[in-house]
Amino acid sequence: LRPSFKVKEAINDVIWVEADLRNINDVSRVLKGIDIVIQAAATTSGSKDIVNKPYIHVTDNALMNSILLREAMNNSVSHFLFFSCTVMYNSSRYPIKEKDWDPSDEINERYFGVANTKIYIEKMLDFYSRISNMKTTAIRHSNIYGPYDKYDFERSHVCGATLSKVLTATKEVVVWGTGEEERDLLYIDDLVDFVVSAISNQKKNYQLYNCGAGESISIRKLVELIINQSEKSLTISHDISKPTIKTSLCLDNSLAKKELGWSPSITLKEGIKRSIDWWYENIDTE
Repeated sequence: LRPSFKVKEAINDVIWVEADLRNINDVSRVLKGIDIVIQAAATTSGSKDIVNKPYIHVTDNALMNSILLREAMNNSVSHFLFFSCTVMYNSSRYPIKEKDWDPSDEINERYFGVANTKIYIEKMLDFYSRISNMKTTAIRHSNIYGPYDKYDFERSHVCGATLSKVLTATKEVVVWGTGEEERDLLYIDDLVDFVVSAISNQKKNYQLYNCGAGESISIRKLVELIINQSEKSLTISHDISKPTIKTSLCLDNSLAKKELGWSPSITLKEGIKRSIDWWYENIDTE
Protein backbone atom coordinates (compact mmCIF):
# COMPACT_ATOMS: atom_id res chain seq x y z
CA LEU A 1 0.00 0.00 0.00
CA ARG A 2 1.07 3.59 -0.61
CA PRO A 3 2.32 5.53 2.44
CA SER A 4 -0.78 7.74 2.21
CA PHE A 5 -3.05 4.70 2.42
CA LYS A 6 -3.13 3.06 5.84
CA VAL A 7 -5.65 0.63 7.25
CA LYS A 8 -6.18 1.27 10.94
CA GLU A 9 -7.60 -1.18 13.48
CA ALA A 10 -11.31 -1.87 13.47
CA ILE A 11 -13.17 -0.28 16.39
CA ASN A 12 -16.74 -1.42 17.05
CA ASP A 13 -16.79 -3.14 13.64
CA VAL A 14 -15.73 0.09 11.87
CA ILE A 15 -12.58 -0.11 9.75
CA TRP A 16 -10.79 3.25 9.61
CA VAL A 17 -8.75 3.88 6.47
CA GLU A 18 -6.40 6.83 5.91
CA ALA A 19 -6.23 7.91 2.27
CA ASP A 20 -5.63 10.96 0.09
CA LEU A 21 -8.93 11.50 -1.74
CA ARG A 22 -7.14 13.57 -4.36
CA ASN A 23 -5.14 10.48 -5.33
CA ILE A 24 -6.81 8.23 -7.91
CA ASN A 25 -5.01 5.06 -6.76
CA ASP A 26 -5.97 5.63 -3.13
CA VAL A 27 -9.60 6.29 -4.02
CA SER A 28 -9.84 3.23 -6.26
CA ARG A 29 -8.50 0.98 -3.48
CA VAL A 30 -10.84 2.50 -0.90
CA LEU A 31 -13.92 1.90 -3.07
CA LYS A 32 -13.29 -1.72 -4.04
CA GLY A 33 -16.20 -3.84 -2.81
CA ILE A 34 -18.09 -0.84 -1.41
CA ASP A 35 -21.85 -0.68 -2.03
CA ILE A 36 -22.81 2.73 -0.57
CA VAL A 37 -20.69 5.90 -0.31
CA ILE A 38 -21.65 8.68 2.10
CA GLN A 39 -19.32 11.48 1.02
CA ALA A 40 -18.77 13.78 3.99
CA ALA A 41 -15.10 14.64 3.35
CA ALA A 42 -14.26 18.23 2.44
CA THR A 43 -11.91 21.11 2.92
CA THR A 44 -14.09 23.25 5.14
CA SER A 45 -13.97 26.00 7.77
CA GLY A 46 -15.90 29.01 9.01
CA SER A 47 -16.69 32.55 7.93
CA LYS A 48 -13.15 33.84 8.62
CA ASP A 49 -11.69 31.70 5.82
CA ILE A 50 -14.70 32.25 3.55
CA VAL A 51 -14.00 35.99 3.77
CA ASN A 52 -10.18 36.00 3.80
CA LYS A 53 -9.20 32.82 1.92
CA PRO A 54 -12.20 31.75 -0.21
CA TYR A 55 -10.02 29.70 -2.58
CA ILE A 56 -9.32 26.97 0.00
CA HIS A 57 -12.86 25.60 -0.44
CA VAL A 58 -12.62 25.26 -4.21
CA THR A 59 -9.80 23.24 -5.83
CA ASP A 60 -9.40 20.29 -3.45
CA ASN A 61 -13.16 19.80 -3.11
CA ALA A 62 -13.73 19.82 -6.87
CA LEU A 63 -10.82 17.44 -7.42
CA MET A 64 -11.63 14.89 -4.72
CA ASN A 65 -15.30 14.63 -5.66
CA SER A 66 -14.58 14.31 -9.38
CA ILE A 67 -12.25 11.40 -8.65
CA LEU A 68 -14.60 9.83 -6.09
CA LEU A 69 -17.58 9.86 -8.46
CA ARG A 70 -15.68 8.37 -11.38
CA GLU A 71 -14.10 5.63 -9.29
CA ALA A 72 -17.42 4.93 -7.52
CA MET A 73 -18.96 4.27 -10.94
CA ASN A 74 -15.98 2.15 -12.03
CA ASN A 75 -16.29 0.08 -8.84
CA SER A 76 -20.06 -0.41 -9.25
CA VAL A 77 -21.11 1.54 -6.15
CA SER A 78 -24.91 1.39 -5.96
CA HIS A 79 -25.63 4.66 -4.13
CA PHE A 80 -23.48 7.80 -3.71
CA LEU A 81 -24.70 10.43 -1.24
CA PHE A 82 -23.02 13.84 -1.15
CA PHE A 83 -23.24 16.56 1.48
CA SER A 84 -23.63 19.75 -0.49
CA CYS A 85 -24.66 23.01 1.24
CA THR A 86 -27.00 25.98 0.96
CA VAL A 87 -24.58 28.79 0.08
CA MET A 88 -26.03 29.10 -3.43
CA TYR A 89 -29.34 30.29 -1.95
CA ASN A 90 -29.88 34.00 -1.50
CA SER A 91 -30.96 35.49 1.81
CA SER A 92 -34.67 35.05 2.47
CA ARG A 93 -37.14 35.57 5.28
CA TYR A 94 -39.21 32.64 4.04
CA PRO A 95 -38.34 28.91 3.88
CA ILE A 96 -36.60 28.17 0.58
CA LYS A 97 -37.48 25.19 -1.61
CA GLU A 98 -35.03 23.43 -3.90
CA LYS A 99 -36.82 24.76 -6.97
CA ASP A 100 -36.62 28.35 -5.70
CA TRP A 101 -32.98 28.54 -6.75
CA ASP A 102 -32.40 29.78 -10.30
CA PRO A 103 -28.97 29.25 -11.95
CA SER A 104 -29.20 32.80 -13.30
CA ASP A 105 -29.47 34.23 -9.78
CA GLU A 106 -26.52 36.19 -8.46
CA ILE A 107 -24.66 34.33 -5.70
CA ASN A 108 -23.51 36.17 -2.59
CA GLU A 109 -19.99 37.41 -3.33
CA ARG A 110 -18.65 35.82 -0.15
CA TYR A 111 -19.89 32.41 -1.26
CA PHE A 112 -19.20 32.63 -5.00
CA GLY A 113 -16.33 30.11 -5.10
CA VAL A 114 -17.64 27.46 -2.74
CA ALA A 115 -21.21 27.74 -4.06
CA ASN A 116 -20.18 27.16 -7.67
CA THR A 117 -17.98 24.26 -6.59
CA LYS A 118 -20.96 22.63 -4.85
CA ILE A 119 -23.19 23.24 -7.88
CA TYR A 120 -20.58 21.61 -10.14
CA ILE A 121 -20.49 18.53 -7.90
CA GLU A 122 -24.30 18.36 -7.83
CA LYS A 123 -24.29 18.37 -11.64
CA MET A 124 -21.68 15.59 -11.65
CA LEU A 125 -23.94 13.52 -9.37
CA ASP A 126 -26.74 13.93 -11.90
CA PHE A 127 -24.37 13.12 -14.77
CA TYR A 128 -23.06 9.87 -13.28
CA SER A 129 -26.58 8.73 -12.37
CA ARG A 130 -27.47 9.10 -16.06
CA ILE A 131 -24.54 7.09 -17.48
CA SER A 132 -24.49 4.26 -14.92
CA ASN A 133 -26.65 2.27 -12.52
CA MET A 134 -25.39 4.32 -9.59
CA LYS A 135 -28.07 6.18 -7.64
CA THR A 136 -26.92 9.60 -6.40
CA THR A 137 -28.21 12.07 -3.80
CA ALA A 138 -27.27 15.73 -3.28
CA ILE A 139 -28.07 16.92 0.25
CA ARG A 140 -28.34 20.68 0.65
CA HIS A 141 -28.13 20.67 4.41
CA SER A 142 -28.21 23.67 6.69
CA ASN A 143 -25.72 24.37 9.50
CA ILE A 144 -25.06 21.11 11.35
CA TYR A 145 -24.18 21.10 15.05
CA GLY A 146 -23.83 18.70 17.97
CA PRO A 147 -21.32 16.26 19.49
CA TYR A 148 -17.98 15.88 17.66
CA ASP A 149 -18.39 19.24 15.93
CA LYS A 150 -15.31 21.41 15.37
CA TYR A 151 -15.14 23.67 18.40
CA ASP A 152 -11.88 25.51 17.79
CA PHE A 153 -12.27 29.11 16.65
CA GLU A 154 -10.08 28.76 13.54
CA ARG A 155 -12.09 26.00 11.83
CA SER A 156 -15.51 25.87 13.45
CA HIS A 157 -18.82 26.85 11.90
CA VAL A 158 -21.30 29.22 13.49
CA CYS A 159 -22.84 26.99 16.16
CA GLY A 160 -19.61 25.32 17.28
CA ALA A 161 -17.79 28.64 17.47
CA THR A 162 -20.64 30.35 19.31
CA LEU A 163 -21.01 27.53 21.82
CA SER A 164 -17.27 27.57 22.56
CA LYS A 165 -17.30 31.35 22.98
CA VAL A 166 -20.06 31.13 25.56
CA LEU A 167 -18.69 28.16 27.48
CA THR A 168 -15.17 29.60 27.72
CA ALA A 169 -16.30 33.13 28.60
CA THR A 170 -16.09 34.40 32.16
CA LYS A 171 -17.86 37.76 31.93
CA GLU A 172 -18.61 38.71 28.33
CA VAL A 173 -19.35 37.10 24.96
CA VAL A 174 -18.16 39.03 21.91
CA VAL A 175 -20.34 38.44 18.84
CA TRP A 176 -18.85 39.07 15.42
CA GLY A 177 -21.03 41.54 13.52
CA THR A 178 -24.43 42.81 14.59
CA GLY A 179 -25.85 39.36 15.35
CA GLU A 180 -28.92 40.06 13.23
CA GLU A 181 -28.12 37.48 10.55
CA GLU A 182 -30.11 34.27 10.89
CA ARG A 183 -29.16 30.62 10.40
CA ASP A 184 -31.05 27.33 10.07
CA LEU A 185 -29.44 24.93 12.58
CA LEU A 186 -29.91 21.15 12.33
CA TYR A 187 -28.83 18.69 15.02
CA ILE A 188 -26.50 15.94 13.81
CA ASP A 189 -28.85 13.06 14.70
CA ASP A 190 -31.47 14.50 12.34
CA LEU A 191 -28.91 14.61 9.51
CA VAL A 192 -28.00 10.96 10.16
CA ASP A 193 -31.69 10.03 10.08
CA PHE A 194 -32.01 11.87 6.77
CA VAL A 195 -29.18 9.81 5.23
CA VAL A 196 -30.81 6.56 6.39
CA SER A 197 -34.13 7.70 4.92
CA ALA A 198 -32.54 8.60 1.58
CA ILE A 199 -30.77 5.24 1.32
CA SER A 200 -33.98 3.40 2.16
CA ASN A 201 -36.60 5.44 0.33
CA GLN A 202 -35.17 7.41 -2.60
CA LYS A 203 -36.79 6.19 -5.82
CA LYS A 204 -35.21 8.39 -8.50
CA ASN A 205 -31.71 7.78 -9.84
CA TYR A 206 -30.74 11.33 -8.88
CA GLN A 207 -32.39 13.70 -6.46
CA LEU A 208 -31.46 16.92 -4.71
CA TYR A 209 -32.99 17.54 -1.28
CA ASN A 210 -33.05 20.31 1.27
CA CYS A 211 -32.27 19.10 4.78
CA GLY A 212 -32.70 21.61 7.58
CA ALA A 213 -34.59 22.55 10.70
CA GLY A 214 -37.12 24.52 8.68
CA GLU A 215 -36.72 27.63 10.84
CA SER A 216 -33.96 30.12 11.54
CA ILE A 217 -32.54 31.88 14.58
CA SER A 218 -30.48 35.07 14.77
CA ILE A 219 -26.91 34.79 16.03
CA ARG A 220 -27.80 37.14 18.88
CA LYS A 221 -30.67 34.91 19.98
CA LEU A 222 -28.48 31.82 19.58
CA VAL A 223 -25.96 33.33 22.00
CA GLU A 224 -28.76 34.12 24.43
CA LEU A 225 -30.09 30.55 24.16
CA ILE A 226 -26.68 29.00 24.83
CA ILE A 227 -26.12 31.31 27.80
CA ASN A 228 -29.52 30.36 29.18
CA GLN A 229 -28.98 26.62 28.67
CA SER A 230 -25.51 26.76 30.21
CA GLU A 231 -26.85 28.72 33.20
CA LYS A 232 -23.96 31.19 32.99
CA SER A 233 -24.19 34.90 33.81
CA LEU A 234 -22.67 36.72 30.84
CA THR A 235 -23.08 40.00 28.99
CA ILE A 236 -23.08 40.27 25.18
CA SER A 237 -21.12 42.78 23.08
CA HIS A 238 -20.53 43.12 19.33
CA ASP A 239 -17.35 43.54 17.26
CA ILE A 240 -18.43 44.81 13.85
CA SER A 241 -14.83 44.83 12.58
CA LYS A 242 -14.69 41.01 12.47
CA PRO A 243 -15.63 38.96 9.35
CA THR A 244 -19.34 38.18 9.14
CA ILE A 245 -21.72 37.17 6.36
CA LYS A 246 -24.99 39.09 6.53
CA THR A 247 -27.49 36.55 5.24
CA SER A 248 -30.61 34.98 6.69
CA LEU A 249 -31.80 31.55 5.61
CA CYS A 250 -34.11 28.69 6.49
CA LEU A 251 -35.03 25.63 4.41
CA ASP A 252 -38.29 24.13 3.23
CA ASN A 253 -38.09 20.35 3.81
CA SER A 254 -41.39 19.44 2.17
CA LEU A 255 -39.79 17.43 -0.67
CA ALA A 256 -37.83 15.22 1.74
CA LYS A 257 -40.93 14.72 3.87
CA LYS A 258 -43.02 13.77 0.83
CA GLU A 259 -40.53 11.44 -0.87
CA LEU A 260 -38.46 10.11 2.05
CA GLY A 261 -40.80 10.42 5.01
CA TRP A 262 -38.19 12.53 6.81
CA SER A 263 -38.57 15.57 9.03
CA PRO A 264 -36.38 16.91 11.86
CA SER A 265 -37.24 15.78 15.38
CA ILE A 266 -34.69 17.45 17.71
CA THR A 267 -35.62 20.98 18.81
CA LEU A 268 -32.89 23.63 18.92
CA LYS A 269 -33.27 23.95 22.69
CA GLU A 270 -32.79 20.20 23.19
CA GLY A 271 -29.94 20.04 20.67
CA ILE A 272 -28.09 22.89 22.36
CA LYS A 273 -28.52 21.22 25.77
CA ARG A 274 -27.08 17.94 24.42
CA SER A 275 -24.19 19.83 22.77
CA ILE A 276 -23.33 21.67 25.99
CA ASP A 277 -23.35 18.43 27.97
CA TRP A 278 -21.05 16.79 25.42
CA TRP A 279 -18.73 19.81 25.36
CA TYR A 280 -18.24 19.73 29.11
CA GLU A 281 -17.54 15.98 29.02
CA ASN A 282 -15.14 16.04 26.08
CA ILE A 283 -13.75 19.55 25.48
CA ASP A 284 -13.68 21.30 28.84
CA THR A 285 -10.30 20.75 30.56
CA GLU A 286 -10.95 22.57 33.78
